[in-house]
Amino acid sequence: MAKLIVIGEALIDFLPCSKGNLAQTNSFKKCPGGAPANVAAAASKFGIESMLVTKLGMDGFGDFLTSKIEKAGINSCAILRTDEANTGLAFVSDSDHSDVEYLFYRAPAADMLLCAEDICEDWFKPGDILHFCSIALVDAPCRGAHDRAIEIARAKGCVISFDVNLRPPLWKDLNGLKEVVLRYIPKADIVKANEEELAFLGDIKAQHLLITLGKEGAQYLGNGLDVRVNGFDVPVVNTTGAGDTFIGTFLAYCAQQGLDFLKSEAQCAQVLRFCNAAAAIVVGRPGALEVMPTQHEVQEFLKIHGASSKTVEI
Repeated sequence: MAKLIVIGEALIDFLPCSKGNLAQTNSFKKCPGGAPANVAAAASKFGIESMLVTKLGMDGFGDFLTSKIEKAGINSCAILRTDEANTGLAFVSDSDHSDVEYLFYRAPAADMLLCAEDICEDWFKPGDILHFCSIALVDAPCRGAHDRAIEIARAKGCVISFDVNLRPPLWKDLNGLKEVVLRYIPKADIVKANEEELAFLGDIKAQHLLITLGKEGAQYLGNGLDVRVNGFDVPVVNTTGAGDTFIGTFLAYCAQQGLDFLKSEAQCAQVLRFCNAAAAIVVGRPGALEVMPTQHEVQEFLKIHGASSKTVEI
């Protein structure tokens, strides 16, 4: 079975204990997070071997994350440590309208110091999947680490996945953000974005394009197909990690079954619905990395919501 290699940030998400913007929120809960770490955790929950490539500080938060990542079943052999910077932090706030506000402490964070020389060629095997996000493409050593990982993955015949996952507050120049993301999209076989990100980026081309639509569902464009499925309107505790759960579940299925299912409209729709269900479960739970659903939980959710997906087994 293929392995999922996820490269990028692991950080502490401080999630709000009440609704309101950051100025109004008085208390937060410390949770392990970072989109790449969340994606690895989602895939691991389905029994897929997942490896996280990142760098953490030599601090208590780094110890905390390493422990939580290992407990989630993620291979930690590529988690490096440094005393040159602290582990990254992100404070998250949900307003009454479910708009998410992020405040990052990354000037720099340890994960930004991951460099090309840190990337080991032996981590990659033919058929593996490499996944990355845009947060780590800022102008720092970590961009070079991503370039090296993508180079090795391509040479080894791996599938490459890119979740656009835009975080504009981390960039000094939005035009620079757009230019960098558009430069990396052609490097990937699978690209995931939401509607707001596509509105910012414009008309993008990808071999396999996944568009998440929140409670309205998801869409796949590729192989001559245009497949759209409805989502699930469920009570929301927090939306942090919903997109990560969706793409982590999707890549878990790809690791198990390959990409041939993307040639079939019916199979593609089944998988999209399954991924939507996994994400819908997570938005009803506080946190992300520690609350990823199992195969059984997703199947039960689909039965309850009248959308049985028996053909999807990861």
